[in-house]
Amino acid sequence: MKELKGMCVALCTPFTEDGERVDETALKNHIDSMLEAGVHIILVCGGTGEFAYLRSEEKRRIAEVASKHIDGRAGFMVQSSAVNTADAIEFSKHAEGVGADCLLILPPYFEGPNYDGVYYHYEKIAAAINIPIMVYNIPQSSNIDLTPEFMKRLMQIDNVQYIKDSLENLTRIQELLMVCGERIKVFNGGDTIAFYSLVAGCPGCVWGATNAMPKESVELYNLVQEGKLVEATDLWKRMFPSNLFFVSNVYNAAVKAATNLSGRKVGPCRKPLMPLTDAEMSELKKALKPLGI
Repeated sequence: MKELKGMCVALCTPFTEDGERVDETALKNHIDSMLEAGVHIILVCGGTGEFAYLRSEEKRRIAEVASKHIDGRAGFMVQSSAVNTADAIEFSKHAEGVGADCLLILPPYFEGPNYDGVYYHYEKIAAAINIPIMVYNIPQSSNIDLTPEFMKRLMQIDNVQYIKDSLENLTRIQELLMVCGERIKVFNGGDTIAFYSLVAGCPGCVWGATNAMPKESVELYNLVQEGKLVEATDLWKRMFPSNLFFVSNVYNAAVKAATNLSGRKVGPCRKPLMPLTDAEMSELKKALKPLGI
């Protein structure tokens, strides 16, 4: 069982121009672009993959196509979240069956349970599979916070081995690193603190922005690992404006627009997500300029 570390791209799901079909050719091309840049882990059906807008059969098909195309050349993750436990188990078993190295799983969201229910959800999924789980903390979307105190409880579940924390709160990241120790690896999911999270000790990031800047993301990780913090800081100064733009606008629309501008064609978002306005596109182009995009 491989240990996951490094840059994990929360892969955009490419759609046809009408947004109604997954473009499998573009999906494979986009995966190739990430692999060529040296991205360490590829996550499909994540938030940046518009999982909330994907049909059940599309999620399964994307996992199957991606796994076959990656073919062990990078770590492979699938988000298998669902509101109810039975569906989450079904999605998780399928992802494991097609070769996922790890599953990214949200707590049940929208009118979700209390912490006992969240624990039950992860416990039952974990019992049904044999691969690691990365729990996904994004309370601004899920409406429940996987706190450091609750993570102590989740340590009782053997294959809960990772957490993605997307609070964009460096204090929380450091608290999680302290509480989780070596038992649960803490991946940063907050775009604007990616650099500082790596410096603080995160073994990697799960990052939507990597779709548009894979080489820079990998280079940032490598520079931090090598202790070249002056060079890493200079690179981060060029990466930060676009990351700030992403989190300040409709995230998936912004990341897809940047990815398309970078020459990696991933098409539009699925409706009702709307494309950026002309004014927003102009602002995005300014933000990307330091990266030569």
